[in-house]
Amino acid sequence: MHRALILVALLLSARVAYAHHGAGTFELNKSIKLSGKLTRIDLINPHSWLYFESTDKSGKISRYRCEMRSVHVLRRSGWSKDLFPIGQQINIEASPDRLDPNSCYLQTILFENGSRMDRYGQYVKASGGVQEVRGPLKAPNTKREPRRPTGEPNIHGDWAPEQVVMVDPRGVGGGLVPLSQINQPRGERAGGGGGARGARGQATGPRTYGGTELTEAGEKAAASFARDDNPRFRCETTSIVFDWNFDGPVNRITQNKDTIVLQYGQLGLKRTIYMDLKTHPPNAKPSRAGHSIGRWEGDVLVVDTTAFLPGVLNAPVRNSDKLHVVERFSLDPTTMALTRRYEADDTVYLKGKYTGSDTIYPADAPYSPERCQDLTLLDYSKAGQK
Repeated sequence: MHRALILVALLLSARVAYAHHGAGTFELNKSIKLSGKLTRIDLINPHSWLYFESTDKSGKISRYRCEMRSVHVLRRSGWSKDLFPIGQQINIEASPDRLDPNSCYLQTILFENGSRMDRYGQYVKASGGVQEVRGPLKAPNTKREPRRPTGEPNIHGDWAPEQVVMVDPRGVGGGLVPLSQINQPRGERAGGGGGARGARGQATGPRTYGGTELTEAGEKAAASFARDDNPRFRCETTSIVFDWNFDGPVNRITQNKDTIVLQYGQLGLKRTIYMDLKTHPPNAKPSRAGHSIGRWEGDVLVVDTTAFLPGVLNAPVRNSDKLHVVERFSLDPTTMALTRRYEADDTVYLKGKYTGSDTIYPADAPYSPERCQDLTLLDYSKAGQK
């Protein structure tokens, strides 16, 4: 409970959008060295975990776990379960957890065969271990027909945003940059992103979110927003706006005759866009995905979505059942970049329109729904001894 209260206080004092890969209670300015026998690896969302145990001279066993990145970005970076044989000795460099002495934030892992893997490293399998790649592992396959036989743009397939990684591959500094710019001089980098637009503070004037102020009810809801209010900490979708791009997921788009299906790599949300409907049915069942109808305006796919359950648009901004989202998807046939521009209105919580955009590309890994289990606040100094 004490640990949870500290986390809530830190997050709310900053009043920024929640990023599930934040530092939490890890002391990133410190580094410790640990060693032991690998006992388990959980490649899951929102964070993966590495488990090991060490035995001192008296025979006492101490059990530890280290937090890693989410499974979908690790998979895109060449990490796989078979690279971590259970029972082998490993050496760990990590940042300690100020509240849990048996938990840590993985910086680097060293294996018996001499292989080394850094938190934000990109790897390919090599003889006897792995080989680091500075940059994308492979170029996505962009050789595809830009249009379908029926004439509309071809957006069918697997898509993903460009990964952003820390300049320091250990994950303790240097800022986030797009993977394609990791080898560029600092002054030439464009800077990294990685998610739907959140809070945007200003030097003067009211705070805005997605370019709009909140209503009085919206401000009160944001001020009282607690950790347990965030759907991501329950392995639930935040919103159709937020989860499409956040944290580098691989998404899948399936174009059918009368529907377009969007499958989110982030927490497995599935949306069906009905292309044969002009209006939303009055009896549409409210959900986190809402009810979507679409149409082509030239080469732009316009998607109109209503019938939302009350929830969270982008923490700490809430949404009511009045939420209405319009998205516009456009494909650049030269670069095969699929850009989505969105706007949301909600008279209960938003004074104006919440707007933003994001871009994804043909994916460098196949779509794969991943298991989610939030273990962030588990006190492993106690749980690990059971």
